[in-house]
Amino acid sequence: MEAKPEKPLRQGYTTGSCAAAATKAALTALITQEEQLEATIRLPIGKFVTFQMEECQITSDSVLTGTIKDAGDDPDATHKAVIQSKVSWSDTPGIMLDGGIGVGRVTKEGLPVPVGEAAINPVPRKMILESAQEVLDDFQISRGISIIISVPEGEEIAKKTLNGRLGIIGGISILGTRGTVIPFSTSAYKASIVSAINVAKVSGCHHVVITTGGRSEKFAMKQYPSLPEDAFIEMGDFVGFTLKQCKRSGIKRVSMVGMMGKFSKIAQGVMMVHSKSAPVDFGFLADLAESAGANPEMIEQVRGSNTASQAGELMHAYGFEEFFNSLCDSCCIEGLKEVKGGISIETSIYTMKGMLLGKAVRNGDEYKDHWNW
Repeated sequence: MEAKPEKPLRQGYTTGSCAAAATKAALTALITQEEQLEATIRLPIGKFVTFQMEECQITSDSVLTGTIKDAGDDPDATHKAVIQSKVSWSDTPGIMLDGGIGVGRVTKEGLPVPVGEAAINPVPRKMILESAQEVLDDFQISRGISIIISVPEGEEIAKKTLNGRLGIIGGISILGTRGTVIPFSTSAYKASIVSAINVAKVSGCHHVVITTGGRSEKFAMKQYPSLPEDAFIEMGDFVGFTLKQCKRSGIKRVSMVGMMGKFSKIAQGVMMVHSKSAPVDFGFLADLAESAGANPEMIEQVRGSNTASQAGELMHAYGFEEFFNSLCDSCCIEGLKEVKGGISIETSIYTMKGMLLGKAVRNGDEYKDHWNW
């Protein structure tokens, strides 16, 4: 019997999109003193979406609105959560944004939000502020406003996330870079990887570049400008699966390009690098720092880091290039172990801003006897 094709998974919207829409509705209601039960915003991907409000509580000085987050078919912990925005007039010029009940507070370094601030990430923060400014401009208002984003059930929801371990206390983070939630489908994603490798093979590519996402792919394309577009494949979290498919398809050279967080896991032999798959081993990173010549104080700083990115920033600040080269070499070795040799693997690690931190290459055939394949 033929297998039934998978139904297309329904996309949802991020907490950042919900917060921006609720803010627009609340501010419009505050200015007009009229109930607003919907708001249309422009997402970072350029798409306009209208959100329905579940509540709109109006006073002369403030308005509270709330919308229910729809994560689509993604198994998101915040699905069905109410995302609220309370907008008030302020005597201070400009727009003040903060988090209220159920929005976490950052207590550790190494995150994209400074310590002490509400865990509203940069893109959602920009969306909220731009949505508010758009309303102020439309009504030609120059008065200051205060925006408080809250998630009534956020503290309970946060227990299902990694926020506590990352030092985000008291609730969830307001997240999102695209504005939409792309459903996580293992079989669909793996199928897309296989298709991409097949296309590369048919196009005559003997060298492919596999990346964890769109940002790292942009860095990779600059690093390998002579390769055709078909040679670049987004593997997402499926590192081991992608490497095995490359070898199975006869690809001779594979370059892995990514950033500290996920590549720190690859270097430890973790070949499925989803955030929930395995934690970063900071003891492992501390050992690499020691091998690179770091002093005891630096080593302990790495060991006590909050995120792999923070550990990388420390080593970069101290000028330990060998730390990153060793990390890349470990990624190559673990990748070759995963596929039992037969291909050449090289690894490059970048910062979020596109600075190359380290690079290494290993030819699996040279180590076949050493690893007893």
